[in-house]
Amino acid sequence: MIDYLKNYLDLHYQSLNQDLEQLSNQMDALDPNCKDYNNLDIEYNWTSGQISAVSHIIAVIEEREANGN
Repeated sequence: MIDYLKNYLDLHYQSLNQDLEQLSNQMDALDPNCKDYNNLDIEYNWTSGQISAVSHIIAVIEEREANGN
């Protein structure tokens, strides 16, 4: 079961990074003072937080696997 979870999280991590890149590209095309830019900035920060959380969970799983737990 843990392998399934880790595989899912690895794919989710990749997807989040792709989303972050798309958000960055969209933001680059906008004026930083416009409302759409600000909305994308919030989404960018939210997605960055998700990436940090998923990365941490993957690291914990890998650490447990390395220690034989």
